[in-house]
Amino acid sequence: MTTATADFAKRLDQTADETEALLAKLLSDEVLPDEIVRPKRLMDAMRYSSLNGGKRLRPFLVVESSAVFGVPRKAALLVGAALECIHCYSLIHDDLPAMDNSDLRRGRPTLHKKTDDATAILAGDGLLTLAFDIVTRDEIHTDATVRLLLTRALARASGIGGMVGGQILDLAGEGRFGDREPVDVARLQQMKTGALLRYGCIAGAILGQSSQKEYQALDDYGRALGEAFQIADDLLDVEGDAAALGKPAGADAALGKTTFVTQLGIDGAKQRVRDLLARADSALSIFGAKGDILRAAARFVAERKN
Repeated sequence: MTTATADFAKRLDQTADETEALLAKLLSDEVLPDEIVRPKRLMDAMRYSSLNGGKRLRPFLVVESSAVFGVPRKAALLVGAALECIHCYSLIHDDLPAMDNSDLRRGRPTLHKKTDDATAILAGDGLLTLAFDIVTRDEIHTDATVRLLLTRALARASGIGGMVGGQILDLAGEGRFGDREPVDVARLQQMKTGALLRYGCIAGAILGQSSQKEYQALDDYGRALGEAFQIADDLLDVEGDAAALGKPAGADAALGKTTFVTQLGIDGAKQRVRDLLARADSALSIFGAKGDILRAAARFVAERKN
């Protein structure tokens, strides 16, 4: 194991632990100014779907892209927690019967199976709105313009032209609204999955008030990593097993989804991942050794087993 790989694994675990602790605090029963009450059923549901699970890759990308510019870790962790709230809300809603109709997530019953559809919908809504409460907090940065840029970028990554827009294109490709609509898999991926991963990378540049060249480098890296992540996910759906994945395998095929694997084939998809790793590595060259952990993150994404 190389030093960068060992450091990556250690830092990924550390960020996951710190994110877990921060989310637990943010999702406590303590009522904040301008809140009236935090209903127990809602908070329990939000905690069920946000705590004790996941590798916290998205917060990790925020923390490590921020570290390139020497951004205080506390600030980066807060932005990462906001991003993770968006991610967790999206999983709750994706699992609903009206969407992907999944019974299992991270090896446990999905939230609507654990509780009911209404509770799951509202827990997702709660996490979505909490994300924007978090990302606007003064302790993230003294400059309100930086907080504004972070907030706007998060809204666009998670909204109409990002994750939510990608989800409806995905459903249209399944034929949910009539005849199956043609799917541009690369564009769909950039929106549904890639947009939040890309945000994790550019958030560090925004927090660090980087140069345009540095911002563009992390943007290019984030786009390559996001596509590699989705291709790896598509491959796992074909080649993985439910025990390792923590969710049913073969779900894409069952729903008739168009994926990178259906378009490129297994060998073509694996070659595309290798090309994307080279692109990610090239994008990070501007940062020299400071980009080593992010390079290791791209390899981890490409080679993951769950």
